[in-house]
Amino acid sequence: MQLNCLQENLSHGLGVVQRAVATRTTLPITQHVLMATDEGRLKLSATNLEIAISTWVGAEIQDEGTITVPARLLTDFVNSLNRQPITIKTTSAGKGIEVTGAGVEATINGADANEFPPIPSVTDGTATKVDPKALRDAVHQVVLAAAVEDSRPVLTGVNMELEGTTLTLAAADGFRLAVRTTQVLEPVAEKLSVIVPARTLQEVERLIDGDEPVELVVTPQRSQVLFRLKNVEIVSQLIQGTFPNYSQLIPQEHTTRVIVDLGELQRVTRTASIFAKDGSGIIRIQMAPGTGGPGKVTVSSRAEEVGDNTGELEADVEGGEGKIAFNSRYLSDVLAVIGERKVALEMTTSSSPGVIKPVDDDQYVHVVMPMFVQW
Repeated sequence: MQLNCLQENLSHGLGVVQRAVATRTTLPITQHVLMATDEGRLKLSATNLEIAISTWVGAEIQDEGTITVPARLLTDFVNSLNRQPITIKTTSAGKGIEVTGAGVEATINGADANEFPPIPSVTDGTATKVDPKALRDAVHQVVLAAAVEDSRPVLTGVNMELEGTTLTLAAADGFRLAVRTTQVLEPVAEKLSVIVPARTLQEVERLIDGDEPVELVVTPQRSQVLFRLKNVEIVSQLIQGTFPNYSQLIPQEHTTRVIVDLGELQRVTRTASIFAKDGSGIIRIQMAPGTGGPGKVTVSSRAEEVGDNTGELEADVEGGEGKIAFNSRYLSDVLAVIGERKVALEMTTSSSPGVIKPVDDDQYVHVVMPMFVQW
């Protein structure tokens, strides 16, 4: 293999695939990146056996070939170079590459491409296309609610449901639930429900660039999913299991509903979170309807050894008075992604889940379990 390419293009390509490079592994070859010539371009691929990312880099191909080299070493070296044309060719023994540029050269030992795990190829299955901004926004609003600990593997993923032209993403970690509905550009023939690892969708969100539709394909065996972006393909294993029936967890009624300015609520929540750090992370919210004027929302937190804080803001309050307490991180997380100027908070009792959603968008709902406190 021998080729010429620009340092900035190679650096960008390595940055795309780096998140799929294994960090802790019993299979050292998965810490490598696979370099292959492909129809006049350089193809870079990495996999940790759960997710595989491939990208194509513009290059002048002189000799075809494939090789694998340690991903971190190659990335660090390329990133240390100035923006310049560089030449890459395999060593005479075929077990590494020689990289040369203006006044610099390096030899990086690698391995035969045959030792690299095969990159899954998803060619058929249930397929559709999604607007890139719609998909990125949906993932951004939902993935934060997925569980981090893998005691229940299905909760570390995002339930992805396709029906007709509707795509629904849902994630829950036992303390909160986020559900987002959006539309796909091409209807699917049959209803489909799979669980995509949250990490995979985070990579999709990170790599979406431009306005080309994202192609989405689920294999007939429901074992893998492909996201095809501009010059990038992400193939991921799907999580096997049954996702909880989350629709039963969304309260359908409320006794108190508050509509408040998002920016103002974020401000008082941010302040309250400072004190909540030393008070079990608890933020208390009290809602009171106005008598002949606007209602009031009081956001407070206290830590016995540090102090306390109270913030008030005007709001439209429907129904009776309400009190509810939330984990400060969960509240801050949803306010950071909700994306509308006005936000609604709905509740029934202080021991029932609270519902947070944008006022002008019925496609997103976020449910947070309350904290139990002494009022």
